[in-house]
Amino acid sequence: MVHQLNGLFPQSLLKAFSVLIFIILLKDVCNGQPQLIGPSQALVARAGDDVILPCHVEPAYDVSTMTLEWTRSSLEPRFVYVSRASQELEKLKNPSFKGRTSLFVDELKYGNISLKISKVKFNDTGTYKCYVPVLEKEAFVKLVVASDAATSPVISLSGIDKNRGGVVLQCESAGWYPEPELLWLDGEGNLLSAGPTETLRGPDDLYTVSSRVTVEKRDSNNITCRVQQRNTNQSRETHMHVSEDFFEILSSSSSLIIGLAVSLALCIMLLILSAAVLLLRKRKHMKNNRRPEDQTDSGDAEVPLKKPERTQLNMSSSSIKTKNQTSYFPLTSRRKLEEEQQRREEAENKLQNIQEKMIKSEIEKNEFIQKLMETFLTLDSKSEKKTEIRKKLNEVKEAAEKLKNPLESKNQQTINSETDEFIQKLMQKFPTMVSKLSESITQQIGVDGSV
Repeated sequence: MVHQLNGLFPQSLLKAFSVLIFIILLKDVCNGQPQLIGPSQALVARAGDDVILPCHVEPAYDVSTMTLEWTRSSLEPRFVYVSRASQELEKLKNPSFKGRTSLFVDELKYGNISLKISKVKFNDTGTYKCYVPVLEKEAFVKLVVASDAATSPVISLSGIDKNRGGVVLQCESAGWYPEPELLWLDGEGNLLSAGPTETLRGPDDLYTVSSRVTVEKRDSNNITCRVQQRNTNQSRETHMHVSEDFFEILSSSSSLIIGLAVSLALCIMLLILSAAVLLLRKRKHMKNNRRPEDQTDSGDAEVPLKKPERTQLNMSSSSIKTKNQTSYFPLTSRRKLEEEQQRREEAENKLQNIQEKMIKSEIEKNEFIQKLMETFLTLDSKSEKKTEIRKKLNEVKEAAEKLKNPLESKNQQTINSETDEFIQKLMQKFPTMVSKLSESITQQIGVDGSV
């Protein structure tokens, strides 16, 4: 039979048929087990928004009584959300996600294990794992948190490249997350060779990028600076046209700069030469103004002279000395005058200091006198107040004494009236008391007689 089949069908068709049967059988086996399904592409969210990381069991399967885990391997602790029998285990959660993650509890019985993250931050960017330990199934979700604060690139003139005869342009853009890339393009959309991109990350985790490029004179000097983030599909670009007139101005300005540099160099050389000439003249003048004594002394040391010649030289030297003394006399007088002026200035300064001290002392004295006057015034006012208080006390005493006399008279009157009333009452009660006493006496006498 096998030989007959081999004869009817080629061997390659038999192999393909067997593989197909194996795949069908494997699919039937797998259809009986639940699978965790996550998104095939990365999710992009804006900072501050809420995002849902999708994850569900297929076919639908009740996971409400199972342990469910959402983790991120780059965290420590790695748990973003853990629940057991629909109850969240807060103790295991990473502190950065406290109060920001939740599941759809009502949909767990349908196999929906999607995680909701509230108010996402830039640090939430990463790959999350949805895991069901009982089923030993897992799914991965990649989240990218982008910034809405990205600004359009700004192109500015940074300098001039003399070697290449071009213009150096700088492009800068801020407010990006994640870190973007910066590209320079020509008018035809081709990449330009530019310097390295400088990246700065601020305290708010946002990136600022900048780069420089040298633009040479071409047929079309249209330049584009593009900043883009491929993961978030964000892109910003700015266009700029560098006119040919600008390059002409640069060439003319370069020649002007060269001429100015040469002229400056010549001026500096002339200044140096003039300074050297002045120094030489000063030295010659100093040599000519030397004392003749030095010349005579040097001459005596070199050549011995005879006695008459020596006498003549002595006479001439004495005359020269007198002349020199007369010539140097004004110098000494000037020095003395300068010293006297210095002394006068010092004396004037001392006098000024003394006057200032006197003025300060007078001011302090005046202040002290004012304070004394104020204290005396306060004392006088206090003494006046004391006298007033004493007067008031005396007035109060007098008023009290005036009130005391009528009160005493009234008290005596009240006492006299009370005694009179008491006597009258006694007089009224006295006859009754006498009658009662007589009756008691008679009764006592009658009793004694009978006995």
